[in-house]
Amino acid sequence: MNTSLRLCAFLLALFPLSGAALEAAPKVPAQAWLLVDYATGDVLATHNADRRLPPASLTKLMTTYLIFEQLKAGKIRLTDTVSISPDALKARGSRVPLKVDMQVSVEDLIKGMLVRSANNATVALAEHVAGSETAFVDQMNARARAWKLTGTSFLNSTGLDRPGHLSTANDLSRIAAALIRDFPDYYGWFSLRDFTFNERELRNSNGLLWHDDTVDGMKTGYTRNAGWCLVSSANREQTRLIATVLGAPSNRTRVLSSQRLLDYGFRNFETRLLYMANRPAAEARVWLGESAVVPVGLTENLYLTLPRGIYERLRTRVEVSNGLYAPVSYGQPLGRLTLQLGDSVYGEYPLVALKEIGSGGLVERSIDHLQLWLH
Repeated sequence: MNTSLRLCAFLLALFPLSGAALEAAPKVPAQAWLLVDYATGDVLATHNADRRLPPASLTKLMTTYLIFEQLKAGKIRLTDTVSISPDALKARGSRVPLKVDMQVSVEDLIKGMLVRSANNATVALAEHVAGSETAFVDQMNARARAWKLTGTSFLNSTGLDRPGHLSTANDLSRIAAALIRDFPDYYGWFSLRDFTFNERELRNSNGLLWHDDTVDGMKTGYTRNAGWCLVSSANREQTRLIATVLGAPSNRTRVLSSQRLLDYGFRNFETRLLYMANRPAAEARVWLGESAVVPVGLTENLYLTLPRGIYERLRTRVEVSNGLYAPVSYGQPLGRLTLQLGDSVYGEYPLVALKEIGSGGLVERSIDHLQLWLH
């Protein structure tokens, strides 16, 4: 169960903290913004998060996801060489020094796309993966539909302004979270401050990488229609937050706005792992089975994001089924985990069997039948 900022405020109203209060979320000068906790997806601050806006080079987050997916599947390799086409060379906007028919490695093109936000490198990668940028954009839109990113429609792989090329802070934040989750081995490229391409030093335009050591990505964007945009992610004390700012009036504003959102989130909230996936939270008695008990728990990690100081007031209640008879299948619902704050239920989560229990042999069944008869 994901909680919203309104629920957090409601909790604080019910359970005021001695000498502490939740700050009002900052209002930053941008067309839209969103601050979310990565582990839970909880929204900590928001403004116009579902408003469809030009995403500029934040488009490259989806481009990067599809390229990383190809790398992970072994369909392309970092050492593969890409022949630069005339179409790639003609890409307008930010660029790296390329020439037609130049042979460039996939790894260097990825770095050029992420550090320099180079449109010619981006088109070259799209062509290498899908044969043409048009075919690659079809894949981008297919993935957006599969993920139900209803505010997003892509018309190119780079983010250059075109009527109808739109996304939302909410959709872009979800793409960013997917990159962090699915490609931990590649995510470090988002934190590169600079790299050398063809003997030319290229610098990352994400100013937060120099201002905040806890920021380790992700992507900048700018066009005349989109304004100054930034998706940033930071990790402090095992809590990771993602801030998305769209349509800021200047580079300085997008950096300061993102910093304000991140600082607000870390000051006021914390995320903890309450229960690990596939670790027993309790045991349930099983009759007539090859084992007398079955471990019961969650099949996914349970993270919670709450205002700081609230965790000490959180209580858990575990309920498991009685009168359970074998066989028991893995994943079979067997109970419920309830989280409470005072008299209020904060969340409920299904508990399931964490292993399969088959029917017992003649001896086990006979003993259990006797115990059931005696009871």
